[in-house]
Amino acid sequence: MLPGLHHVTAIASDPQANIDFCTGFLGLRLVKKTVNFDDPGTYHLYYGDETGKPGTILTFFPWPGARRGRRGAGEITLISFAVPSGSLSFWMERCRAYGIPFDGPRARFDEEGLVISDPDGSQMELVADAGVDGTPAWPDSPVPAAHAIRKFHSVTLSIEGYALTAELLTGTLGFAPVRESGNRFRFAEGDGGTGAIVDLLCVPAMPRGVQGAGTVHHVAWRTPDSDSQKIWREKLADAGLNVTPVIDRQYFHSIYFREPGGVLFEIAIDPPGFMIDESVQELGHSLKLPPWLEAARASLEQFLPPLRLRQTAAGKRG
Repeated sequence: MLPGLHHVTAIASDPQANIDFCTGFLGLRLVKKTVNFDDPGTYHLYYGDETGKPGTILTFFPWPGARRGRRGAGEITLISFAVPSGSLSFWMERCRAYGIPFDGPRARFDEEGLVISDPDGSQMELVADAGVDGTPAWPDSPVPAAHAIRKFHSVTLSIEGYALTAELLTGTLGFAPVRESGNRFRFAEGDGGTGAIVDLLCVPAMPRGVQGAGTVHHVAWRTPDSDSQKIWREKLADAGLNVTPVIDRQYFHSIYFREPGGVLFEIAIDPPGFMIDESVQELGHSLKLPPWLEAARASLEQFLPPLRLRQTAAGKRG
């Protein structure tokens, strides 16, 4: 079984605007400032809770000047976060104060959500979820703890054909169907709780998505350790999926494959996490590179644009 979501990675254009939105408006913490290991000339920015626990991590590849993509079939078209119940009125007022358009609240199944867009047009949703009411929030967030984002709620995949993706979810990955309404089909791992949910939207008439700024690059699911990841890799290969070798991402190890609808899936292990090269107090404060890129640090720091971190109410950089 996959315990739930590990992280979601999207594409942005302006890295400073991305930091301002994620840390300033959403109130997430920048837990790691590094580079895209496959394209070191651009940042890879990780946001999450106080320590960047799996299930809270939103990441971005911010390519300056990147062309705008198009959300469509074969993509993740909605990233949903869980906020405490009774928080949507606060978030509507916050959207108005920041000049951010929003849609909703709108009902889906037995929940309500508010849909917003980041500066590049990536669609995100804030779902009022009583299941996170008792969980702690990052104490230095600019968003009051009573309303702050706690973790992911779910992701929504827009798929031309429903059957093959549903078969992969239930037959190989261990998800169970839990709800459906119209062309939306919900699947969940384990007890179906927050952060273990994926919705499939069957959209046969929708144009194919085009990757670029404002679109989601991939979604990562959790697995506890390298041994379980190896088992998953063998299982995926036996199912005929073109799964990658294990790749070292410094803060976790990953395997990648595309589900039948075209969405890039990743299975990432929980350890070692983001505190292997920074203390909890200093997370996100300086550029961190893996050992194999340290020799290029001077040239990378000269090439990458400088970034500013906002000040929190406690006087610490967020």
